[in-house]
Amino acid sequence: MKINTALILCAGFGKRLNPITLNTPKPLLEIKGVSMVERCINLIKKLGIKKILINTFYLKDQFSGFLKNKNLNIDIKIIEDGEHILDTGGGIQNMIKDSDEKNFLIFNPDTIWSNDYKDEILNMEKLYFSKKLENILLLVNKKLSFDKKLKGDFNLKNNLINKEDEKELIYIGCQIINKKLFMRNKIENYSILEIWKKLLDQKKLYGYESQQDFYHLTDIDIFKKLKDL
Repeated sequence: MKINTALILCAGFGKRLNPITLNTPKPLLEIKGVSMVERCINLIKKLGIKKILINTFYLKDQFSGFLKNKNLNIDIKIIEDGEHILDTGGGIQNMIKDSDEKNFLIFNPDTIWSNDYKDEILNMEKLYFSKKLENILLLVNKKLSFDKKLKGDFNLKNNLINKEDEKELIYIGCQIINKKLFMRNKIENYSILEIWKKLLDQKKLYGYESQQDFYHLTDIDIFKKLKDL
């Protein structure tokens, strides 16, 4: 079993990076001459995935311009959120509604993705299919985060996520999820956190721990520090 389609979430306003995101959407910001979304696309290609869906809303025309100017050598389709922004849950549901695929690898381009993540994500995919899961999130210990302000979201025991005790692990913006978890009749604005919460309550939210140093474009101060690295 293999995942054939990856999604990249690119619709957000990036308000914490104002004023630079007033003219440039966050996924198109560059660190060392390479945009956040292109780093993500390069990793997806290394994973052997053949198709990418990107959702857009804010400054959406810049994404089609970006794709025209780049020879990225992979099938990429832009799916617009529409008249209203759909947040992560609605955005994902809107992207996958017409797909024949059942399982999707989903990325937030806020993380500085690199090929160092390749083996971990492939191992996460292996675990997902071997255990017949319907979701799995890539997590990292907050000690490995460049941005020390970030707090932990979860704990992990035997790949099962919980929120008990001191939360040590941060979700880093990569997950595999099954289409059947998006069961709403209507596509509307809602967060993926709603789906995670339901799974957490049912003790069915799974995770895989990364050992990579975690660089995340949290806000304008972190952006400036990352550019100076």
